Amino acid sequence: MNEYDCLKLDRQLCFPLYAASKEVIKKYKSFLNELDITYTQYIVMLVLWEENNINVKALGEKLYLDSGTLTPLLKTLENKGYIKRSRLKSDERNLIISITNKGESLKEKAKDIPYKMGKCINLEEKEVVELYKILYKILSQK
Repeated sequence: MNEYDCLKLDRQLCFPLYAASKEVIKKYKSFLNELDITYTQYIVMLVLWEENNINVKALGEKLYLDSGTLTPLLKTLENKGYIKRSRLKSDERNLIISITNKGESLKEKAKDIPYKMGKCINLEEKEVVELYKILYKILSQK
């Protein structure tokens, strides 16, 4: 083993995480195209279906997205009629994101996506649970 072996691609944890993430998102794309939303718009909607009326900062923290990435996403979702952005009267700096009726109806169209994705990923349920735990362990170390 030489001093540069640590720089080999097959020794990098980041690479299979990156490549697997890209491949999973690519699989989502075919299902999300039917809804006319992107993967990042989808994860925003997932949060809003679970927790309506969330401020932008909390939304960004949940999704690990900065405001520079989140702002254009929110504008697009608002233009599509899925969300509404409004400022709190008590604190104009606080931007609240809420789901519209149209955004709520999108939930019905999206409800089968997790099941369809489960069929696309070649992992047993036990492996999915373990991978989920490992990935969230990594995310909790920020």
